[in-house]
Amino acid sequence: MSTLPDPSAGAEVKAVDRAHVFHSWSAQGLIDPPAVAGAEGAYFWDYDGNRYLDFSSQLVNTNIGHQHPKVVAAIQEQAGRLCTIAPGFAVDVRSEAARLVAGRTPGDLDKIFFTNGGAEAVENAVRMARLHTGRPKLLSAYRSYHGATAAAINLTGDPRRWPSDTASAGVVHFWGPYLYRSPFHATSEEEECARALAHLEDTIAFEGPQTIAAIILESVVGTAGILVPPAGYLAGVRELCDRHGIVFILDEVMSGFGRTGRWFAADHFGVTPDLLTFAKGVNSGYVPLGGVAISAEIAATFDRRPYPGGLTYSGHPLACASAVATIDAMAEEGIVENADRLGERILGPGLRALAERHRSVGEVRGMGVFWALELVKDRTTREPLVPYNAAGEAAAPMNAFAAACKKSGLWPFVNMNRTHVVPPCTLTEDEAREGLAILDEALTVADTHTV
Repeated sequence: MSTLPDPSAGAEVKAVDRAHVFHSWSAQGLIDPPAVAGAEGAYFWDYDGNRYLDFSSQLVNTNIGHQHPKVVAAIQEQAGRLCTIAPGFAVDVRSEAARLVAGRTPGDLDKIFFTNGGAEAVENAVRMARLHTGRPKLLSAYRSYHGATAAAINLTGDPRRWPSDTASAGVVHFWGPYLYRSPFHATSEEEECARALAHLEDTIAFEGPQTIAAIILESVVGTAGILVPPAGYLAGVRELCDRHGIVFILDEVMSGFGRTGRWFAADHFGVTPDLLTFAKGVNSGYVPLGGVAISAEIAATFDRRPYPGGLTYSGHPLACASAVATIDAMAEEGIVENADRLGERILGPGLRALAERHRSVGEVRGMGVFWALELVKDRTTREPLVPYNAAGEAAAPMNAFAAACKKSGLWPFVNMNRTHVVPPCTLTEDEAREGLAILDEALTVADTHTV
């Protein structure tokens, strides 16, 4: 830690926060936000001197870790020469950020529309798809999260959609593949893939393919479970889209920029979408930035026809400078390869070993530094450790597990009956083993809630 403990300063930070900050996704009177004093690499710490190994990467976005010196220096340098400029101008750092992103996206996704984050990227991607096709409907999976803006929250499948669901947004949800809890009664990955594609094909047929503008999927489902699609599934969706003239959108906001051990998760599956959304890891959230990578065909739609969308801070110079520095550092330091190596050698084997020791672990799944442990009350019946969307006393077993992690110096990412193992892509092998050891200890608490 680069700062000495100062509890009185921490108390003041919390007091002002409680007086004036309105927090997202929270009942304001029931929360007690920790006051963070600093962060570096894979760790952050509070004013009381407690240091945490960040196995959440905050919101699965600090792929390059906290306070990477090259990215911090790039922001400082850019601030010294040009802090901001309107998006209608050509600026060196914006052009270079777009070039670097386009150089890593699959296929011909060579035009980049910059946004302030992932939700705005999704919002603009579906708008482009609707304008390109002239069709109204959008299809997305129930187990998904695409953001909290108007269209993005309606595309989302998880319960965060419910309070904002207008039932008139032109969104139809369908079941994606999830063998552990197969909605198709499948017994193998091959069956799950075939039946999920058949279900999607039926959904398209009964909705009317001529009414569907786009299908949007997370390349690897993130917050809703770290669900790696079975071999052939994304290619099958691509084929269905091609057959019916539907735009295929891959949401790589969470899975992109090294998280799965590739620049983009789509690279694992050999699939090129028509539109690809990104944010988070493009610059680890050092300055808000997201975007849409656009195929040549869709970009051509707007060669003579204005695109009716824009943002004051699209391609903000400070954000683009941090993206350029991030991508360059990831390439120079082999950070994507490090994430792949950690998944293969340390995290994957280590998490599977935990599953063998703890009866609360029903399944381990993931790749790179993108993993989930699904915790269950009963391994035989696969009953979740807590009910779907549990709150209050019903969520107590998962809350106890999370508290045990934090007490031992690990900050977990807990969602429903899962803990996601999503540390920075820069994590070292020793740090990975440290985190696994803490998880091992904390899972003994989860075990006490099993039958």
